[in-house]
Amino acid sequence: MAQHDAHYGGGLIDGARIMQLFGDLLTEITVRTDGDEGLLSEYSDVRFTAPVHPGDYLEATARLVRRTRLRRVVALEAHRVIAAGGADRPSAAQVLAAPQLVCRATATTVVPMGAASSRKEQR
Repeated sequence: MAQHDAHYGGGLIDGARIMQLFGDLLTEITVRTDGDEGLLSEYSDVRFTAPVHPGDYLEATARLVRRTRLRRVVALEAHRVIAAGGADRPSAAQVLAAPQLVCRATATTVVPMGAASSRKEQR
């Protein structure tokens, strides 16, 4: 996360920045599965579990968990894998022994009828 992503006191990253990463993953999934970006219908069960600071490195993942004719339900997670350094050495960073969950959510996207059916025909 970049310094310009800090939005709140204490240098915290706005949760919307993580949701933006999730949106990019959702787009990738629908393009790969349907050949169309689709349209985000909803986020549900959004849980921010740890603060994120500038200098932290996150890995975000998405997994298609349910697929209907026009909807795709995706499980999303973001983990901190590198933590930013301390006040005495602002450029220092530490690789974490285990990734730390910072956000989890479920999203539903809607794929246009023509895109869903034309992609099936191509397979």
